[in-house]
Amino acid sequence: MTPRWEDEETEEDGAGTMVRPYTITRGRTAPERDDFTLITVLTTAHDPRDGHGAAVHPGRLQPEHRMILERCLRPAAVAEVSADLNLPVSVTKILLADLVAQGLLLARAPLSVARAAGGADMGMLAALRDGLGRL
Repeated sequence: MTPRWEDEETEEDGAGTMVRPYTITRGRTAPERDDFTLITVLTTAHDPRDGHGAAVHPGRLQPEHRMILERCLRPAAVAEVSADLNLPVSVTKILLADLVAQGLLLARAPLSVARAAGGADMGMLAALRDGLGRL
């Protein structure tokens, strides 16, 4: 038989997860930039440079930051990264803003990416819409 306190812990799933996102973001509740949408496209910078053109050497990164950089070696939408990390979108956006500010991650509006590729792939957009609907 499972002890009663273990049953309560699984039933109140939100109680255990509320501390972790707060800890991951170091108490921040909003990103420094508010232009991320669910379909903003993110890509890891292969040769990160600061505003003066000097190479960026990241400091100590949290595990979640490293996972984001690894995930974004191939372009990914904010919603995809959030789902892959199993974190709320609001927390993911704070982490993404950290990496963009350091020059380690590139963020692009989805329309500019679609135009650069010769137009929007309607099949991909429909699949993204359906996937987001399932979240």
